[in-house]
Amino acid sequence: MFRFLKPAALSAALLSGPAMSTIALPDAAQRSDPHSYANTQDFRTRDLALDLDVDFERRVLRGSAELTLERVNPKADTLVLDTRDLDVGAVEAGRDGKLAKTTFKLAPRDPVLGSALVIHMPKGADRVRVHYATQPQASGLQWLTPAQTAGQKHPLLFSQSQAIHARSWIPLQDTPQVRQTYSAHITTPKNLRAVMSADNDPQAPLSGEYRFKMPQRIPSYLIALAVGDLAFRATGPRTGVYADPGVVDAAAREFEDTEKMLERCEALYGPYRWGRYDLLILPPSFPYGGMENPRLTFASPTVIAGDKSLVSLVAHEMAHSWSGNLVTNATWADIWLNEGFTEHATFRIVEEVYGRDAAQQERVLSARRLQAELAEIARDDDKTLTPDLVGRDPDDGLSGVPYARGSLFLDYLEAQFSRPVLDGFLNGWFNSHAFQSVRTADFVAYLHEQLMAQKPGVLSEAELDAWLHQPAMPADTVWPKSDAFDRVDVQRQAWLAGKTPAAALDTKGWTTHQWQYFIDTLPALSAAQLDELDAAFGFSKTRNQIIASHWWKQCLANHYAKADAGVEQYLGEVGRMLLIMPLYREMAKTPDGLARAKTVYAKWKNRYHPIAQDAIEKALARAA
Repeated sequence: MFRFLKPAALSAALLSGPAMSTIALPDAAQRSDPHSYANTQDFRTRDLALDLDVDFERRVLRGSAELTLERVNPKADTLVLDTRDLDVGAVEAGRDGKLAKTTFKLAPRDPVLGSALVIHMPKGADRVRVHYATQPQASGLQWLTPAQTAGQKHPLLFSQSQAIHARSWIPLQDTPQVRQTYSAHITTPKNLRAVMSADNDPQAPLSGEYRFKMPQRIPSYLIALAVGDLAFRATGPRTGVYADPGVVDAAAREFEDTEKMLERCEALYGPYRWGRYDLLILPPSFPYGGMENPRLTFASPTVIAGDKSLVSLVAHEMAHSWSGNLVTNATWADIWLNEGFTEHATFRIVEEVYGRDAAQQERVLSARRLQAELAEIARDDDKTLTPDLVGRDPDDGLSGVPYARGSLFLDYLEAQFSRPVLDGFLNGWFNSHAFQSVRTADFVAYLHEQLMAQKPGVLSEAELDAWLHQPAMPADTVWPKSDAFDRVDVQRQAWLAGKTPAAALDTKGWTTHQWQYFIDTLPALSAAQLDELDAAFGFSKTRNQIIASHWWKQCLANHYAKADAGVEQYLGEVGRMLLIMPLYREMAKTPDGLARAKTVYAKWKNRYHPIAQDAIEKALARAA
């Protein structure tokens, strides 16, 4: 095995080996995936083998990635991989297990796409091994000190590869068009456990060496790794929870219905094809509510509310086992095929397990977020299910539109064709396209074949075009309603009209979603009114992070000075972007608020994931 070459040795490595032919990298508009440099028309990865050492002291991963390739073009002599901020020391290429050193070049760095790694491939070579190390600022990795974890005894590392962050810790074809199996050998400090989006063994001894295998082909953004002080609790024959030892019992209680959800998913959409479904509860700095890494969903602790009111997140990430993991968007412009389908499935699962009322609350909140976002989005194509992301960071294009508009479109199809028909249609879609990456055009063709041709006149081409391509929501969109929220409306109006003091409102049994709706639908309030609400309901002291986020946003919107310290503390404790970005954007609406937002961000920056840092910095720059 090659010893890893330090950056100083790069020049020698670049100059050695066979002479490289020059390659002109096509611009984004010419590539099959505008967010990847990979020349998939010549080579496609079929397997990835990782051998990595986890160095917490230097905050780097160091080792090798070996790619087994399909030669699409037998004459191709150049392989192009995606990287971002990787120190590449040496590259070998060959076939039949016989690899030899080969020439490579790193192209200039693009701030979004990173650097193309251009590798000379000898005749017939179908395997390449890259020796490399990550850099501490890798956008797909977060390194936490012991003080930043729940137990405060051990450090923790976790990855976040979606959308194009896998290239910051693995040199590979970082496009959802390419699916590969993978294996890994991970070396860690002996008192820590490594887990991956693969076949984890909760009984594996803390030996410092872990081996993993993912036998199903997955896209690069679903490759995931975490290392830390992790305990495990089973929640069913195929389900369980990994978390910090001080958190794992509460998490297992919160998610005890996971196995039941999995059974309902299978009843609706066909067999679960991934073996186990486990959850990993990460620290509050995790930038998302959840990430659907196959076999091991990564989740934020903000979903542990104590009353199961936020477990729809588990339903959402589990549904991705069909829409996203099994059938994957081929480019990030097609992400509604992942998220819209998943959001629709989420509401169906919640309805099956917890009842229609719970699902309707979810549907209403999703629709309200969509209406608010559509009012703020500047680009018309970003309001559609077919945005143009060429030349843009795919993270910037991710809004509530592919989730909520995509879900409402499927709800519309359900209303037109009937629920049993749509359930059968989706089941057929997942099974007929299993382990494939698809485009919106593929879905349209399947829709024509399976529904529109079978039941002519139910859905017109104009109606289909309106849902997919037009910025305005279709005139016949059916916006969901909730009886539970109607009851909230009655109580809110009684208080606003001065008929009932806040402390006397009938709020017994309200869910997190009802409280969120109550806070969000309040008009402009005086400091005295905010005082009364906080005295009655203790919003500023709640440990429910969802309710807290909506309360602090209301305080900021009303310039409620008493909340300043609470807002700042909250922003230092929570890293989930859905919860903190509205607060930063609200502060940034005024010059004084923008200055304050920059000060608060500077204070807490190092507690945020790199993806969250980037999002906050862009939001504050736009507001300046």
